[in-house]
Amino acid sequence: MVTKKRILFIANEMSPYVELTEFSEIVNKLAIKANDTNFEVRCIMPRFGTINERRHRLHEVVRLSGINITIENDDYPLQIKVASLPNARLQVYFLDNEDMFRRKYIFHDENEKWYSDNGIRSIFFCKGALETVKKFGWPPDIIHCSGWMTSLIPLFIKTAYKKEPVFSNSKVLFTIGQNTFKEKLSSDFLKLCLINTGIKESDLTPFKELTNSAMFSGAASFADAISFGDDQVDKKLLEAFSKVKGKKVIPFNPESDLTEFLQLYSDLANK
Repeated sequence: MVTKKRILFIANEMSPYVELTEFSEIVNKLAIKANDTNFEVRCIMPRFGTINERRHRLHEVVRLSGINITIENDDYPLQIKVASLPNARLQVYFLDNEDMFRRKYIFHDENEKWYSDNGIRSIFFCKGALETVKKFGWPPDIIHCSGWMTSLIPLFIKTAYKKEPVFSNSKVLFTIGQNTFKEKLSSDFLKLCLINTGIKESDLTPFKELTNSAMFSGAASFADAISFGDDQVDKKLLEAFSKVKGKKVIPFNPESDLTEFLQLYSDLANK
């Protein structure tokens, strides 16, 4: 019997739960299509306060409780909830924490003011996603990341988590999408990434501008493959990452039936 290859989608938006850009629907379609094409699929995203738990039938996964995420000197308890993706036989796991995600808005408050702790929220989400997979004991062959909040995942996989057995064979695909914020992350973001992670300061060079584009650039630098998820991506990113030696790149194609992603998943998983 042939063992199914495993694909983990980590995203900060996925239809129908959070729809910030059009790529949220593509994540949904990719997960379903991969799941229907002999891959084993799981999805992880933040449990933003805008997600209606009753409507989407979220419930807590008690067996995964007890994880704490440490950022600097603070421990944040991680609560994990799950729901079945509508019209599909696959599960979406939602990472929750009262301080990080229980807000009425996602990245800006009711006055369109940028949350000053969005950088910390990103670190929490990325660490939380990888710690959740460790708790699963479910080694993914492919990790497909999309959305700026997932930008640290490729870096973490290649540095802080590279000795973790569950990720020893994982390949990372990162999708560069359209920029969704114009502000900068807080000045302590890079310092917080270094604490107790084994990451070198030089590893964070691509992220140093602390902008949306810098997050994408850092993620793409450490990813094994890259795709473009929108025709409105930063032109500098398009120029820098359209052709990268040693990395498969999927250009944006609004007419795509997504088969090129399925082929890439297979190619990466069999490397």
